[in-house]
Amino acid sequence: MSLLLQYSIIVSVWILSLLLILIIPRQKRRLAVVAFLFKQYITCIFGHAVVELKLLAYPVRELADVSRTSFTYEYMAYPMTCAVFNSYYPSHRSGWIQFSYYVLFTTVLTIVELLLVQYTDLIRYIRWNWFWSWAMIFLTFLITRVFCVIYFGTMTRVETAKQKNAARTTRS
Repeated sequence: MSLLLQYSIIVSVWILSLLLILIIPRQKRRLAVVAFLFKQYITCIFGHAVVELKLLAYPVRELADVSRTSFTYEYMAYPMTCAVFNSYYPSHRSGWIQFSYYVLFTTVLTIVELLLVQYTDLIRYIRWNWFWSWAMIFLTFLITRVFCVIYFGTMTRVETAKQKNAARTTRS
């Protein structure tokens, strides 16, 4: 596959990732931003570890002089997908629906990755396979979801406490 076509794929992923912002509901934007930034943080750690351990490689990548990871995948596409995941998470549905939601997102991302491995030089498995990708994607989605639940649960308690203190202060 030509280098031009591979860089066209990278640009297309950036455009698609930026367009995903438009489907995030207004009332869920704070959640999406927290999920996006936290996902960037953990994929930075996991992504660099996997590349440095030579488990996989990104032969064609942007910022090749700076990092051996894929900037597009680690810092834009994957975190933006996680932001959408958290924005539409079915928290009030059954455990099976929630689990299926994880499986759906994880499987779709793994299939896209497998297509990139198969037909491009954007990613190459060295001592890695689709199962490890699936498991890591699932795990990082789970970690990010837990972080968001804890973060916003804590924020809700703090805001409630502030409102109670403000009500007490005005009554005194």
